[in-house]
Amino acid sequence: MTTHTGAEGDEYGAPKIVDRRTFQAELDALRLREKAHMREGDAIAATRRRLPMVEVDGATPLVGERGHVTLLDVFEGRRMLIAYYFMWQSGRPAPEQCEGCTLYTSQVRELSFMHSRDVTFAVVCQGPYQESARYRDFMGWELPWYAAERSSLETLLVGRRVGRMHIVCYLRQGPRVFETYWTTSRGVEVMGNSYRLLDLTVYGRQERWEDSPAGWPRWPEGAHQYRTDGRPIVCNGRA
Repeated sequence: MTTHTGAEGDEYGAPKIVDRRTFQAELDALRLREKAHMREGDAIAATRRRLPMVEVDGATPLVGERGHVTLLDVFEGRRMLIAYYFMWQSGRPAPEQCEGCTLYTSQVRELSFMHSRDVTFAVVCQGPYQESARYRDFMGWELPWYAAERSSLETLLVGRRVGRMHIVCYLRQGPRVFETYWTTSRGVEVMGNSYRLLDLTVYGRQERWEDSPAGWPRWPEGAHQYRTDGRPIVCNGRA
């Protein structure tokens, strides 16, 4: 194992140095596992497409840019809907809002490809519309943005913890709405590419739970993985 000097002079471990042929042989062996992993992901997605579905109330009220709407309206006429349920701290300033939701939402930008597949993507904030919409504007997000009151959230997230991050997928059949899939916690990583790209690098995510060799850099002990200077990291470029 070799070492290199980090930005602040810290010595980090590094992989051993080999010739190109040896490097390629190791990479080819890993590629077999990567392809198997991808095929397993395809198989899981195939099973996901075959899950049963449960009907939900399409008339459940939400609030959007033009005032009161229903869950059915959020589809924007498309057949499918992916809704991200954004955590919200009512009455708190922007720097104190959910850093994880902020990270993941910031990475969803281009929606036209999903639209071509008859899918609408929307954020449903678990808090007041006007307050949360100001945060959306502060962040420069152009995603469809809605808010839900507690009574609506208890309908839409029945059996789940209101106030947590969730992705919920829906199918519309005429005026009827069905829930087809949902996930939470690390499941919402599918919204972003940052972790996937970091996983390709030698030092990975630098999370303390990662299986990395001794000497690899880690996010500092006691430091928040999503915050610097008390602000969500992706907010630091904002005024």
